[in-house]
Amino acid sequence: MNELMAARSLSTLPVVTLGGDVVAQIKDTVFDAPGGRVSGFTLSGRGLFSGPLKQSLPWSSVHALGRDAVMIRGRAELADPAAVVAKREAAQGRVLGARVVTDAGAAVGTVLDVVVEGGASGRVVGFRIAADKVFEGGSKRHRRKVYVPRGETLAVSGQALVIPGDATHYVADDLAGFVAQVGAFHARGGPGGTTKEATQ
Repeated sequence: MNELMAARSLSTLPVVTLGGDVVAQIKDTVFDAPGGRVSGFTLSGRGLFSGPLKQSLPWSSVHALGRDAVMIRGRAELADPAAVVAKREAAQGRVLGARVVTDAGAAVGTVLDVVVEGGASGRVVGFRIAADKVFEGGSKRHRRKVYVPRGETLAVSGQALVIPGDATHYVADDLAGFVAQVGAFHARGGPGGTTKEATQ
């Protein structure tokens, strides 16, 4: 599995061509929630006082997503904003701030961030959530912020995100620990079995 990154950490990453030119920076990450992938990025100019660009970056034009930059082949990969924004309006659903419930109907928390796999996949592998007491090991006065994997399919409405019930057994407190939990979640047996994502 490639490095995992929180979507919020992608804001302000430079967009760099394979020739070494910095052509923009990431403003927002746009998700295709039903598909469980990044569909693209809105962009801004480089520098503190630069505003939004009248171009976007569809995921299909991304060569690689890394911790320090988003790589593209060339400036021609940038597209009209509608290439990304229209997809968001049609399919995204509201992910950040959505309530998280299991497929058995148990509320488990609220989405704080989306965890994306780096490289060329753009796959959403899980979420950082403000967890309800279901995950509490200590004081009930403080909600933990944990990472939880997503299932093979992702159901998102304007108000809730649905995950498999057994995903709640594979939480982690940080991204480093979450890598192993995602692997274990996809390798699990029994009802629900090994997901297709584990073999992709």
